[in-house]
Order: sequence, then C-alpha cells, then structure tokens
Amino acid sequence: MDLRDLFKDIDKYLDKEVTVQGWIKLHRDQKTFGFIDFADGTTFLHLQLVYDDKLDNFSEIKKLLVGSAIKATGVIVKSHGNQAYEMQVKSIQLLGDCPEDYPIQPKRHTREFLREQAYLRPRTNLFQAVFRVRSMAAYAIHKYFQDHGYVYFHAPLITASDCEGAGEMFQVTTLPLDKLKGEVDYSKDFFGKMTNLTVSGQLEAETFAMAFKKTYTFGPTFRAENSNTKTHASEFWMIEPEIAFCDLEGDMDIMEDMLKYIVKYVLDHAQEEIAFFDKFVEKGLKEKLEKLVQSKFIRIDHEEVIRILKEAPVKWEFKPEYGEDIAKEHEKYITEYFDGPVFIKNWPKDIKAFYMKVNDDGKTVAAVDLEVPGAGELMGGSQREEDYDKLVARMQEMKMDATGMDWYLNLRKYGGCIHSGFGMGFERLLIYLTGVDNIRDVIPYPRTPKNCEF
Repeated sequence: MDLRDLFKDIDKYLDKEVTVQGWIKLHRDQKTFGFIDFADGTTFLHLQLVYDDKLDNFSEIKKLLVGSAIKATGVIVKSHGNQAYEMQVKSIQLLGDCPEDYPIQPKRHTREFLREQAYLRPRTNLFQAVFRVRSMAAYAIHKYFQDHGYVYFHAPLITASDCEGAGEMFQVTTLPLDKLKGEVDYSKDFFGKMTNLTVSGQLEAETFAMAFKKTYTFGPTFRAENSNTKTHASEFWMIEPEIAFCDLEGDMDIMEDMLKYIVKYVLDHAQEEIAFFDKFVEKGLKEKLEKLVQSKFIRIDHEEVIRILKEAPVKWEFKPEYGEDIAKEHEKYITEYFDGPVFIKNWPKDIKAFYMKVNDDGKTVAAVDLEVPGAGELMGGSQREEDYDKLVARMQEMKMDATGMDWYLNLRKYGGCIHSGFGMGFERLLIYLTGVDNIRDVIPYPRTPKNCEF
C-alpha cells in the first residue's frame, strides 16, 4: 500500500500487517537488529522499518544500501523512539539494488551539487517538499479558476507576435543554420514567416475572454534574456487570466482573492512541507504566509509611491523618480512601510506595454503590480485598451509594426468591451511559498543561459 494511505488513517492499521514498496533513505544496522528509514514518494512522511536476526535473510538485509528499492511486509506498531509509529518487519525483498557510489547519500548536500544531479534531486527531503508543493499549488490554481467559472485556454507556444515588445524571443525555424546569415527569406521557412516561442499567452487569451467572459492560461513561456539572476529562467510557467466586463479595480479584487486562495490551500494541504521549510529554509515562513491570507491588500498610485520613497529617510542605491520604474529596494521598503501586500497602480504609460488602457490624464495607464513582503513583485496586470481607434493610435505612437495584428485590433471592433487581466510567474509564486530563493530550485529541469541539461 502507499504510505500516503497508511498515514492518512494509521490508527486503523495499528497491530495489522501491511506491505509497502519504496526506497531506503537511511540504513543503520546493529549486530542483531537494524533500522531502515523508508519512503515511497506518496507522502512527505517516512516510515521506520525495524528488523532483527530472526528473519531468514537477515545477513542479506544488513547489506542493503541507501537508494535501494525494496518491498517490506510487517506489523504497524507504536514506536518507543522519535517516530510515532514504525513497522516490525516480517520480510524484506530487494527489488532494485543501488551501489555505494549513489550520489544522494544521507548527508547535507549543497543546492549547487544537487542541480548537477537534477535527475536524482527529487529524492532528497528538500526537493520532495518543493515539488510536492509545486504540484499542490498547480492544482489549487486550476481549482480556483474552475470553481469560479473560468475556461482553461491553451495558448500557442509558437507565435508570430511579441506580446511584451522587448524582442527577447527564441526563434523557431527549420532553415539550415548557414541560411540564417544576412537577409533571411522566411517565405521558405516552415511557417512562411518569422516565428518565435511565446513570451506570453495574453493576447490570444483575450480572444477567448471575448467569447467565454472568463478564461485563463497556465503553461510554459520562454524568454531569451541573457540573465543569470536567482529569479530569471529561459523557460518558466505563467498563469494569465483574462476577464471581460472587468475594470482595473475588479482585476485587483481577483488577484487578491486568487492569491489568498492558493496560499491557504497550500497551508492546509502541505502542513509537513511548510513546517520543513519553516525549520530548514526560511524561519517564519508559515507566519508570513498566514499573515498574507489575513491581510487587506493596500491600493496606491505609482505617483504616491514615488513620493513616499523620495521622503523616506533612506539612502537609495537607485534614486526613485517620477515616471520611472521602481527597484527591488523600493519594493521591499513599500511593503514594510504598509506592513503587508501593496497594489501599485496607474503607472507611467511610457514604461508600460501598448495594450494597456491610457488613463484620462494621458500620462498613466491602468496598470497594476502586486508587491508582497519578502518577495517584491509577484503579479502584474492591467485594464486592456478596449477602444479600436485609441489602440491604433497608441501603437502608432510607440512606432509598432501592426502587421499581422488585425485579429487583435478587431477584438475591439467586433463586440469589444472593457476587459482586464494579469499574469503571475508560477516559479516566482513557488519561491514565495517555499522560501527557496533560486528559480533553478523550484523548477524540475531549469533552462538558463548556457544550461540545458537532462
């Protein structure tokens, strides 16, 4: 049986015989008895197996090494040691041997070493916890949107448009490399034009919002940004809802409600994992997450944030200025200033994307970033420009090439309406939920500059 089912109602199995299959995490053998720390991956909890020299294959069991796959049968009893329950073994069968050079030995390994062993690191306690929380958080995201009537939309991974306008996109081509020098004739390429891996599913998601009212994407996105920081990866997952008949205030309502739901779900369903992170990764993590769930998120204009930063008794590394973006140090200060999560809204239009609705002042757009204590920016969203003529004018103002964008503009022509949406990087959320501060450690196989292993 699975350990998950065993621990879910373990008193039911007390003094009863059960059979489990899994792996040896630690083996301590004495002269006439031994202890095996056993796990099967179905739960974060381990089961201690106790065996003695009455077993027919006692000498063979003593030789079993860490990492070996075994099948054990025995009786569940209350333990006199550190664990509440243990198995008094009746038989152990070796299912898969493991040699002495197995890299994941029961000792502390650096995260850098474990990245080099990415195919084995899920077997460690840290990454068992990380990827279990990743699974739970993904389920919570889908559950939240499904329970609220959203349609799950699969955005295309190959696209001819650049949603963010930054140009940091991976090109997709079937042309031979020696043909990609100088002027390239993309009419001879597979799609007959230049195509790329997507940086966002937002533009396509808007088409579904105009049909289903509420939709969301949850899938991989790609950025060809040559950055090796702790928060950047070339491949990562994004959650991007789009909602028709929703303005910026409604957008913030959904952002707050969704985030609180996900955090509470993880707190409720990953108690052992959160306790582990709180003890070994980030002290106070549980309290931080519980406080967020209970918080009322502050809403404040970007201009007011800059004023607060300018008046702050702080010597900034990057001086805050009106009309400009804010730095990590500013994000940290503003969440500490309000002692909680902060929505910064109505940003200068010159530093934001073309599709955001320009406010009546002509200087700002109806955009918002959510800053959370200990992590900084977690989500970003906006009310989209719903007026056809204004969107065309905005694209011309930004000297954008509108070729191939007729479909997007026509959403404003054919029954367009006020609509909004936001995006949240899944790995950035996981960094916040686990306290593990490097994106390479919350995604199974990280893709970063000069790194595409496994």
